[in-house]
Amino acid sequence: MTGGTLQGTEQQLEASLQARHVAMIAIGGIIGAGLFVGSSTSIEQIGPAVVISYGLAGLVILMIMRMLSEMAMMHPGAGSFTELVRIALGPLAGFVSGWLYWYFWVIVVAIEAIAGAVIIAQWLPFEVWQIGCVLLALMTLVNLFSARSYGEFEFWLSTAKVVAIVGFIVIAALWAFGVTSPTGNTFANLTAHGGFAPKGWGAVVGGVTSVIFALCGAEIATVAAAESKAPAKVIARMTGSVALRILLFYVLSLILIVAVQPWNTVVPGQSPFASSLALMGIPFAATIMNAVVLVAVLSCLNSGLYVTSRALFGLARHGDAPQALIRLNKRKVPARATLIASLFGYGAMAASILSPQGVFSFLVSASGALMLVIYLMVCIAQVRLRRQVEATAPETIALRMWLFPSLSYATIAAIVIVLIAMAFVPDLRPQFVASAVTVAIVAGAWIILRRPHLRARP
Repeated sequence: MTGGTLQGTEQQLEASLQARHVAMIAIGGIIGAGLFVGSSTSIEQIGPAVVISYGLAGLVILMIMRMLSEMAMMHPGAGSFTELVRIALGPLAGFVSGWLYWYFWVIVVAIEAIAGAVIIAQWLPFEVWQIGCVLLALMTLVNLFSARSYGEFEFWLSTAKVVAIVGFIVIAALWAFGVTSPTGNTFANLTAHGGFAPKGWGAVVGGVTSVIFALCGAEIATVAAAESKAPAKVIARMTGSVALRILLFYVLSLILIVAVQPWNTVVPGQSPFASSLALMGIPFAATIMNAVVLVAVLSCLNSGLYVTSRALFGLARHGDAPQALIRLNKRKVPARATLIASLFGYGAMAASILSPQGVFSFLVSASGALMLVIYLMVCIAQVRLRRQVEATAPETIALRMWLFPSLSYATIAAIVIVLIAMAFVPDLRPQFVASAVTVAIVAGAWIILRRPHLRARP
């Protein structure tokens, strides 16, 4: 790493993404395997009241997206949200948020490649690691071609996910309301098996600590918006519909699942969507959901490679990563940064094969709480930027955080409470500790590698 940054118009990313791309990228970031499969564990641990847990977590994400929108309108040329953190909190925060975000999504890339390979291995006579390598290579090629190719590919993958989940909601609603069910409406399942909150309301509140991770990903749109023609406006326009997406894609689908089938029949690790479709007599339900989950996995893999390359590109522009990574190819894509992300994905995937309970387990645990740490930095950045602008030019605030500063502080408190809860919940404590170690390592790297350079500047 060097102390300076590389300047020049040839190093500017091309604004080739359209508003429809950014909108679907936001939706795609929210809808993943965490909903289609991971929700089964939450249902088993909480019961029908899991919808309250998702609703509370969704409110936290909504507040964060609103804060990002306000900051983006204050600094329309900043680019991704990690740049906004850097502007508000300084180079240390920019370094830490950028590298933590890069690390988080590199691990996601490996996990999604493995998950997709496991599904395809049911249909093809190849080893999981062989299929995983092919999937990773294909998504790397998509990202190397152009930002537009990534956006177009993600648009159609996200569209497929939206169609699938809307189709499920329609089918499940017809059954739950008794239109297609032979026994009439099935909403009695919400309270018939131990009550609406059979594990107690403590489990409902505590469940927020685990379900909030399924809702991470909407911020990807703020990264992609930097390559659209009107990034600030795109981000601002997007936030109003985040609540609707959370309501539609999570709360509504989950409440229909626990209405269609008794919550205690949901098997952790198996798609509750598939079991609900099977109960309703939909043929090939398991195959249909496997295909949907595969689409969701490919979407996350595609987005993961994209955001890791852009995070690395942004770090290199500030001298926080090797300057070679700032170079763009003829299509205005940071090819080297993309390939580095792909290589680390292969490395993490190899770790999952050679040491599934050792190295890979630590890598996954170390990414567990990172998004919450990053979101906490976003919240603090928003409060600081808002205070600065209010003191100097309050008339320039074009979009405002609701009920500032109360909701901003409430969101900060909610994230801190979730982090503290992770430290005391036995199942989540390893993730909290490993993530804390990762944050300390990254902060230490800034002190050792970057702070001397910054002090040496005139």
